[in-house]
Amino acid sequence: MVRRPGKGYRYGRWRGGPDPLAPPYDLGSAVDEIGDSVLGGSGVREALRELLRRGMDGRRGLDELRRSVRERLRQARNAGRMDGTLQEVRELLDRAVEAERRELFPDPDDMARLAEAELDALPEDTAGAVRALKEYDWRSAEARQAYEQIQDLLRREVLDSSFASMKQALENASEGDVQAVKDMVADLSQLIDAHNRGEDTDEQFREFMEKHGQFFPDDPQSVEDLIDQLARRAAAQERMMAGLSPEQRAELADLMAQTMQDMGLASEMAHLQDALRQARPDLPWGQRGQVPDGEQSLGMGDATSAVAELADLEALSNQLSQGYAGASLADVDEELLERALGRPAVDDLAALRRMERELERQGYLNRSDGKLELSPKAVRRLGATALRRVFAQLDATGRGEHDVADAGAAGELTGSSREWRFGDEQPLDVVRTVKNAVLRTAHEPRAERDRHVRIAVEDFEVVETERRTGAAVALLVDLSYSMALRGTWGAAKSTAMALHSLVTTRFPQDAIQIIGFSSTAQVLRPETLAELSVDTLQGTNLQHGLMLARRFLARHRDAEPVVLVVTDGEPTAHLEDDGTPFFCWPPMPETIARTVAEVERVARSGATMNVFALDPEPGLVHFVHDITQRAGGRVFTPDSERLGEYVVADYLRTRRGRRAR
Repeated sequence: MVRRPGKGYRYGRWRGGPDPLAPPYDLGSAVDEIGDSVLGGSGVREALRELLRRGMDGRRGLDELRRSVRERLRQARNAGRMDGTLQEVRELLDRAVEAERRELFPDPDDMARLAEAELDALPEDTAGAVRALKEYDWRSAEARQAYEQIQDLLRREVLDSSFASMKQALENASEGDVQAVKDMVADLSQLIDAHNRGEDTDEQFREFMEKHGQFFPDDPQSVEDLIDQLARRAAAQERMMAGLSPEQRAELADLMAQTMQDMGLASEMAHLQDALRQARPDLPWGQRGQVPDGEQSLGMGDATSAVAELADLEALSNQLSQGYAGASLADVDEELLERALGRPAVDDLAALRRMERELERQGYLNRSDGKLELSPKAVRRLGATALRRVFAQLDATGRGEHDVADAGAAGELTGSSREWRFGDEQPLDVVRTVKNAVLRTAHEPRAERDRHVRIAVEDFEVVETERRTGAAVALLVDLSYSMALRGTWGAAKSTAMALHSLVTTRFPQDAIQIIGFSSTAQVLRPETLAELSVDTLQGTNLQHGLMLARRFLARHRDAEPVVLVVTDGEPTAHLEDDGTPFFCWPPMPETIARTVAEVERVARSGATMNVFALDPEPGLVHFVHDITQRAGGRVFTPDSERLGEYVVADYLRTRRGRRAR
C-alpha cells in the first residue's frame, strides 16, 4: 500500500519480504511425528533426524534422496575404463611402427636395416617407446602422422584432465594456442598464490577472466569458485591415477611428464598443483576412492570427469546420510544435489530445511547448550494429539463418553435463575431475560407498530446449576525396564499425557498428578514425561508411588480422590524405614505387606483405585485383584494399543458416577 499525495492510497503486490498475512507454516504433523518417536523412547534429536530422513507432506526425505544419489553413483561407475588414453596411444604407436616397417622393408640400404634394428630395440612399455621415438627420423608419412597424433592426443588429454573442456579447445592447436595456455597457467598460479597469501584478489580475478575466460566455460563468479573447480578436478585426477594398475599408472605418469616437459609446463603445473592443495586441503587428495569400471574406454579428461562425478556423488551421499558427528542439513551442497538429481531435489531439501527451522522459530523445539528439547508448547500439542487419538478410538469402538466442545452448564440445572455477572459461564435464561427487558421498557413511549424489544445488560439472567465436585486424580505409571522390554512404555507415556491434557483442558476444576515408579517413585511433569526413559535400575516400587499419591490427595481434601495405576508386574521393591529402596525377585513377603498396607491407607482416604495390568502373568493378576478389592476398585487388562482408551474412559466413567450420586 502506497500513499499518493492528494489521491489517497494505491494497492499492489507486497514486496517487503515474506507475506505478513500468509498463514503460519503448518507444523502440526511434524510435531506429532516427532512426538510419537519421543514417546516411543527416542531422543528429540534422533526423532527429528528420523523425520528428516522419512520426509513428509509429499516431499522426499533424506533417505529417498540418498537412494536416488546411490543409483546415480551406480550408473556413474559403469561409465567406462580409465585406460582409454593409454590404449589409444598404444594403438597409434603400433600403427606408426607397422607403417614404418612397411616403408623400410623393400629398401636394401644399410640405413634401413639400422632403422629396423632401432625399431626392434624399442622398450616394451608404451611411455618408453614414445620417448625413444621422439628423435626418430620417420620415412613413412603415415607413421609420422600417427606419431604426431600421439603428441597431439597427449597434449589435449593431459591438459583436459587438469582443465575441463580443454580437449576441444586445443584440437588442431597452433603454436599460438599452446602459448595462450602457457600464459593462462602462469597467470593462474599468480592469482592462486595471491589468494593463498590472503590478498584482495577481486580485481586480479576480473582481469584474469577477461583475458583467459575462454578456457573456463563454467564461468566461475569468484576466485573461490575458480579454485573450487580446479582443486576438485586436480584431486579427481589423483584419484583417477590411483585407480589404475601400478604398470598403467607408471606408464601414464611418464607420458604426462613427457608431455608437460615438451610444452614447457612441467614446473608451472607442479606449482599450480601445490597451490591448489594449499587452497583446499579439505579435499581427498591422494585418497583412493571409487573409479569407473565400465566397458567403454575413456580418455584421461573423460576419466577425470567421471572420477570427479563419482567423488561428488560420494560426498553428496555422505552429506545426505547425516551419519557423522555434528551433521546438519546445511552441510548438503545444493549445487551438487541439483547436478545429480535436478531442481526438484533441491526444492525437497529446502522444504526439509524450512521445517527444521520453523520447529525452533515457532517454539516447538528448544536448543540449550547444544541439546535439543521439546518445548512446553510441543508437549501440550503431544498431549492434545494423544487425547484426540484416544477419543477417536472411543468413538470407533462405541466405548465410553466424553464431554463435547459445545457451551453448556457446569453442572445440573436447579430450575432457578439469577442476574448475570461478569465472568459467568452458565447458559442464559432467555425467557426471563426478555421478560426483564419488556418490564423495564413498558413505560417508555414507542411508535404504533414498533414491537422491538431492546435488551440492556441489566436484563440478562443466567440459569443456576449445581456446584460440580472436582476430582483429584493420581496416575501412577510403571517406569521399570520391563515396560520397555514388553513394548508398552510408549503407550504408557502417551496415555499419561492424554489424561493430563484431558484434565487440564476439559475439566480444569479437577487436579492431576503423574507419578512414575521403579526402584523409587517420583512426581513427573508433562515436559519431563515426554522425553523420560525407563529406569534401568531394577524394581517396581508401588509402595512409594502410593505414598506420593496419598500426599497429593491430602492437598485436595474437597475433591473426590481417584488413583489409577498402570503396571506390568507385581511389586518387587519397597522403602525401608530409613528411606532406602530394597529390591528382591521373586518378591519378598515384606515388600508385598508394605505395599498392601499402603493400599489400605489409600482406601481409608476414600479414594477409588483402579489398576491397568499390562501383563497377564498369574502372579500380577492375583495381586492386583487382591488390592483392588481392598480399595474398592477394578482391574483392567487392556492391550497396550488400547491402554489410553481404557484409562480415559475409566476416568470419564468415574466422573459420571460421581455426578449421579
